[in-house]
Amino acid sequence: MKPRANKADRTDRGDRTDRGDKPYRATKPARGSRPMGKKPAAPQKPKEPHAEGAMRLNKYIAHAGICSRREADELIAAGSVKVNGKVVTEMGYQVMPGDEVQYGGEKLRSERLRYFLLNKPKGFITTTDDPQERRTVMMLMDGCCAERIYPVGRLDRATTGLLLFTNDGELAKRLTHPSTQVYKIYQVELNKPVTKEDMKKLLEGIELEDGPMHVDDIQYAAVGKTIDKRIVGVELHSGRNRIVRRLFEALGYEVHKLDRTTFAGLTKKDLPRGRWRELTEKEVGFLKMI
Repeated sequence: MKPRANKADRTDRGDRTDRGDKPYRATKPARGSRPMGKKPAAPQKPKEPHAEGAMRLNKYIAHAGICSRREADELIAAGSVKVNGKVVTEMGYQVMPGDEVQYGGEKLRSERLRYFLLNKPKGFITTTDDPQERRTVMMLMDGCCAERIYPVGRLDRATTGLLLFTNDGELAKRLTHPSTQVYKIYQVELNKPVTKEDMKKLLEGIELEDGPMHVDDIQYAAVGKTIDKRIVGVELHSGRNRIVRRLFEALGYEVHKLDRTTFAGLTKKDLPRGRWRELTEKEVGFLKMI
């Protein structure tokens, strides 16, 4: 007896002849029938998309300038965050448009992320509010945007130069964390010429009250076509309070002028003293890669 042709063989081209079988013509399957072979996988239920305008709670908190997303997760897990009056501890919770988010009894507002660079003049303190009503850097940023921004790091009252402002809590945390090692360049004008010996000491490290500290580079600054040894350029990565002034004071110098010319690759080019500008998308992308 001749073996019957396998059903799967019949799905080949219509001009094929199986052993001992007559040629057959391929025909279209009847409407409603399914082709022979593997059973098709059961259709998966489509995932329900998040509602338009929804945002993860940790991202919402970070956009409000409170902290980074990771720290926001900790606040949520601790039960410190409320949405519409109820404590939310669920990770991945979606905040809907119109929801009210509270932390520490204060209503939070998620905003568009903004980034600004200020060339700070002398005589302004780096704070968002001063009980003594002294001049603050926020006065210089008045009217730059509708969002609530704040300075990243600080420059003391007498120090001039670059200061970054943003409402991106996650980026601000990263740029100010000691492990990030954001580099800064200062131009320092002193009361007397800096000796080669002292420059070597600064490179090797000096013992301060809060531990040893060294600079990454130090060079005499060129003033026109001449070198003024009272003015030096200093590069370092530390974010310690008043670190440049303290380093030179430890060696017996008085700092007459201190100007931050570079911060995380950003420079003062075409930015007059007392003025600000918004960062470009390219600059923001560079900062986020640090």
